[in-house]
Amino acid sequence: MPNFVFAYHGGGMPETPEEGEKVMAAWNAWYGAMGDAVVDGGAPVGMSKTVSVDGVADNGGANPLSGYTVVKADTVEAACEMAKGCPILDGGKGTVEVAPVHEM
Repeated sequence: MPNFVFAYHGGGMPETPEEGEKVMAAWNAWYGAMGDAVVDGGAPVGMSKTVSVDGVADNGGANPLSGYTVVKADTVEAACEMAKGCPILDGGKGTVEVAPVHEM
C-alpha cells in the first residue's frame, strides 16, 4: 500500500490553553479514526526558508507549509477522502495537499 504526504497550509496556533486542548483533541480523534493508516503523525512546522540558485530567502515559500502527516492508502482518492476529515479544514482556515510518496 503506497504512502501519501498530507501537507498542511494555513491554520493557526491556539490562543488559549483551553483552545489548544480542544484542537489537540480534534487532531487525536482524527488520527485515531485513521488508525494504522497513519505512518507518521508529523508535526507543525515553523516558517521555512527558500533555497535557490540565487541564495536563501526568508519568505516561507510560495505557499508556506504549516505541518505534515504521512499516511498509507490504496489510492490517492482514498487518501483524499481521509484528508477531508483533517481538523485544519475546520472553519476554512487551512488546506491539505495530498501527494504520493514515490519509492526509490
